[in-house]
Amino acid sequence: MEYLTRSDKHKSKFRYISNLILNKIRMPDSYDKEDINQKCKDVTAMKFFKGGSNDRIYCKEIRSEKGCFVVIMAILHEKKKSQKNKAKEISKITAIANYAYTPQL
Repeated sequence: MEYLTRSDKHKSKFRYISNLILNKIRMPDSYDKEDINQKCKDVTAMKFFKGGSNDRIYCKEIRSEKGCFVVIMAILHEKKKSQKNKAKEISKITAIANYAYTPQL
């Protein structure tokens, strides 16, 4: 994904967030659930540069049939403008929640 290799700053932040995920750590400023409703409970956001461009990669956490934990990076949302999720973000999060992912792991 071009976004993740845009600069050393992007690469570094992605590595940091990936480490959080691999260590099962939730950090509200970097990686956390997008709790808008019960249906979207497995949707999370990788949060890049809060207080700056405030970019997000919306993800879905699932388990494969063999029980392997998988995080699917689904939608890049650049320049999120507010703390709260507005209609634009809610529609993206809902779309991710509604999509059926079937990893082959």
